[in-house]
Amino acid sequence: MTAAVTAAHALAVPAAEPATATRDSRPLRLITCGSVDDGKSTLIGRLLWDTKAVKEDQAATLQRDSTGKQNDLGLPDFALLLDGLQAEREQGITIDVAYRYFSTERSFIVADTPGHEQYTRNMATGASTADLAVLLVDARAGILEQTRRHATIASLLGIKQFVLAVNKIDLTNYDRAGFDKITHEFREFALSLGVKQITAIPMSALKGENVVYSGEAAMPWYAGPTLVETLELATVRSSQATGFRFSVQRVSRPGESFRGYQGTVAGGSVKPGDSVMILPSGMVANVTKIVTFDLVRNAAVAGDAITLVLDRQVDVARGDMIVSIDSQPQVGLSFDAQIVALQPEGIEAGKRYWLKSGSRRQRVQVQPVAQLELKTGAWAPVDTLYMNAIGKVRLAFDEQAIFDPYEQNRASGSFILIDPDTNNTVAGGMISGKRSELGGIHGGDARVILSLPADLADQIMASELFANRRHEAEVRRMTAAEASDLWSNAASDI
Repeated sequence: MTAAVTAAHALAVPAAEPATATRDSRPLRLITCGSVDDGKSTLIGRLLWDTKAVKEDQAATLQRDSTGKQNDLGLPDFALLLDGLQAEREQGITIDVAYRYFSTERSFIVADTPGHEQYTRNMATGASTADLAVLLVDARAGILEQTRRHATIASLLGIKQFVLAVNKIDLTNYDRAGFDKITHEFREFALSLGVKQITAIPMSALKGENVVYSGEAAMPWYAGPTLVETLELATVRSSQATGFRFSVQRVSRPGESFRGYQGTVAGGSVKPGDSVMILPSGMVANVTKIVTFDLVRNAAVAGDAITLVLDRQVDVARGDMIVSIDSQPQVGLSFDAQIVALQPEGIEAGKRYWLKSGSRRQRVQVQPVAQLELKTGAWAPVDTLYMNAIGKVRLAFDEQAIFDPYEQNRASGSFILIDPDTNNTVAGGMISGKRSELGGIHGGDARVILSLPADLADQIMASELFANRRHEAEVRRMTAAEASDLWSNAASDI
């Protein structure tokens, strides 16, 4: 192997990516994303075609529908295997999320997501359940703003495995320098997102080079894996780090002798005899029976739709959450979150929205804090988040809210915001953590700076509670002007 090939291989598969000793045999969920016209639908169509996932009647229909759309190679329009809506075929774009299934030595579920900025909400929908993102980049255009937006949304939604598919490389005469430049630029951006597991592949989705079959003949300088080889070695998201989570969707009372609570397990597991807590009331009970539509179960795990029967009469209503006693979610009136604005009207500071998470719907006031600048990766303070903006917000509830951080549980850590005036879904969001009543971040070593009149501060410091924790506090006296400056500087860092 030449030094040039060795360098290319090192660039394609980073040392940070762990080797997989044993293949994960579980089905892998993935999305294709990126800017418009980068070839997402064509890539998936080619995957389906080369893995023999296209049936004979589908192939005949594809050949017929491709009449007049034939390319210079005489190949069918593979994108038609994905673009099923009439508007998609007329405009040659993807609008809705299309799910397809194919298999090699492993099974795959792939979501083709739209690249147009106005359909960003559909891309977020596809990414919410994916284990891996295939981010396409046109080799001629390089990294675009929409490329960065899709990569950011995917990382916020917990995707840590990326394939950077530098597509249409045949149109650059297989330019290795251009491929290296795009790969380097994306790695620099991905580091700001905390994404390290990246495999960069130069490919031609239309010709099928480095998709299922090797493109070594056209690109002898690349010795890395094909797309399918990369997917076969990818891992499914690890189990989420929470205990039992069960959002009550319905109270079942078919007769006076039976009372059960119906819903889908959102995390962990449960079995008869387990002690559980009902939130937000805090009441405790034991599980006596787990029932499905046709049998009684010995246990239930995440994803199971069940009816729980408890050993005592407790007040449980739709929207309540039944959880394990030893691993409880966070309950509070204020939380920090990151959101993606999905409607032209954006997110207004201080406006009250409906927040829906699982089966629970609550009134919430939203305060935008910062917006991500896609070109620089920096967060800038804002008062309003407009359509497709990615922002940090503070959520203030009228009544107790129940959440896990999104990174620990996607189901109990995600939500949507609904405009009460239009009933439109205006944002999708992920919980970062709970805020204390004083405005500091809950847990850890968080500290709060208070600016108080001297006489009030003296009264607080004279209290028994303060005296018991005096060694933890730092007291500095200052003028009102100095306190105002200090508070301004502290607020700008939040």
